[in-house]
Amino acid sequence: MRAFHIDSPGAAPAIRDLPAPVPAPGELCLRIGACGLNFADLLMISGDYQDTPPAPFTLGMEVAGTVEALGAPLDTPRDTDTPRPAIGSRVAVFAGQGGLAEQGCFPADRAVLLPDSMSDIDAAAFQIAYGTSHVALDHKARLQPGETLLVLGAAGGVGLTAVEIGKLMGARVIACARGADKLEIARQAGADHLIDARTDDIRAACKDLGGVDVVYDPVGGDQFDAAFRACNPEGRILTIGFASGTVPLIKANHLLVKNLSVMGLYWGGYLKFRPSVVTGSMAQLLRWYEAGRIKPHVSHVLPLDRAAEGLDLLRQRKSTGKVVVTPR
Repeated sequence: MRAFHIDSPGAAPAIRDLPAPVPAPGELCLRIGACGLNFADLLMISGDYQDTPPAPFTLGMEVAGTVEALGAPLDTPRDTDTPRPAIGSRVAVFAGQGGLAEQGCFPADRAVLLPDSMSDIDAAAFQIAYGTSHVALDHKARLQPGETLLVLGAAGGVGLTAVEIGKLMGARVIACARGADKLEIARQAGADHLIDARTDDIRAACKDLGGVDVVYDPVGGDQFDAAFRACNPEGRILTIGFASGTVPLIKANHLLVKNLSVMGLYWGGYLKFRPSVVTGSMAQLLRWYEAGRIKPHVSHVLPLDRAAEGLDLLRQRKSTGKVVVTPR
């Protein structure tokens, strides 16, 4: 099979011909239909991601496709309430690696059965982006109807879903993105107010709108600092990632003045220590999808041979929503 593979630490990923995988106990083998790209893939290439696997490995964190084979059951199931999917069923899996390939073996207990109405492309664009935003806004920040939510990087993979979900939860949403084209996409997703990160004073614009109660920040850097200063008393700041390349430093004494809370959110971490948070969230998100209330925005669909091009779109911030790669 073909795979977008990293052969050794520090090596650039490239298309390789690898042996067809065989599922180990507790795994399923998937004929991959689509794989969603994420900023974390770029961090894995540089070795800067917190869950970078040891080389050699195949990139691609979230996949969708059809189950081709099942490994033997585990002697001690990780979750006895999760039945293994049947051969021939369509599933999505958050695996952390292995998705940018024609086939892959993944933990069977992470497989999510897909509704007939969901394509592989939508499914590959769904789990991380929507899961991150829903767990962040609902489970962590406890966003309430009528509160004001500021979404930084609002046209990106996770930012756009935060705009959608914030509106579904009854918040007034301020979307901050770079340029009129990206802001228009955020407006179509439900944003009530728009801030151009290239030209506008983020803090002043938010203050003019009455301040913010919750900040959703996948960007970091100067935008974090501006949003921090725009928070209302008891504001909650969700730190999702650092697409700017700059991790902000927070002076703890500044938190005291307005009783602010800063919360980190790594969606994949919940699969290790509290998976019920993820499964409950995903069930709600799939209900919203089937009801037509959310719909993944995919700006580019590329074949596996152009996976490097897809990652470059993320690196240069030329994509909106998600970039998805298909085997052919």
